[in-house]
Amino acid sequence: MRTSSWRSSLASAPSACALERRLDRILELIKACHYSFHDLSRVQLANRVPRFNMSFEVGLAVAVADRTPNRHQWFVFEARPYRLQHSLSDLNGTDPYIHGERPQRLIMELSNALVRVERQPTPNELHGAYRSLRRSARPIRRAHGTLFGARAFSDLVVLATDYVVRESS
Repeated sequence: MRTSSWRSSLASAPSACALERRLDRILELIKACHYSFHDLSRVQLANRVPRFNMSFEVGLAVAVADRTPNRHQWFVFEARPYRLQHSLSDLNGTDPYIHGERPQRLIMELSNALVRVERQPTPNELHGAYRSLRRSARPIRRAHGTLFGARAFSDLVVLATDYVVRESS
């Protein structure tokens, strides 16, 4: 009986621990970065259930920016004008960057969002990073089955960082 009880509590523990670690990891990533970019047009149905991770994460970013003024800045992107007013009305007064689901337009909007940073990447630099990551993403997706798992995401971060360092020198 004792073993059974131990096993049942152990069986439920990993999901609770995994959730806590994932949330902690997301918060730490947001806190560690000066900027975060949230594309709310990516809230889509998965198996007929909406995924709210992006809108939740922008909420976390807003909280981090509120608690650490001048250390974190967040930006919201959307595919269509005025949709944010309907989908997340708590952000009314925030002007999202509209990209129309076109990579080139997204790059221009990223450039617009970063207009006040000291070292502003040019649209050409952003497009180069996009092309490099797009090429690299295929083998990562094949190897991991997704681009959104911890390891796949880490691989993408390493590749993006390597690209920026290589191109900057």
